[in-house]
Amino acid sequence: MKHPCHKNQISSLRRIKGQIEGVERMIEQGKYCVDILNQIKATKNAISTVEGKVLQTHLQECIKESFNGNGDSDNKIDEIVKLLKR
Repeated sequence: MKHPCHKNQISSLRRIKGQIEGVERMIEQGKYCVDILNQIKATKNAISTVEGKVLQTHLQECIKESFNGNGDSDNKIDEIVKLLKR
């Protein structure tokens, strides 16, 4: 099976990296706790968005392919269930 490409998430990941660096600077500069927490919350939401997009691609391409005849659908379902339980 060919794995789908997630390169379209690189720009989002770079933005998240910048947000994390911003949180680090805020802590070093002694910024107000609520401001730091707001930035952390925004970063977590951005990570969740990337996670959702990768999961959606996995479901649409990898899981869908497993139902089209290669007999691996039970394993793929188990894989997703384990992933979602984490």
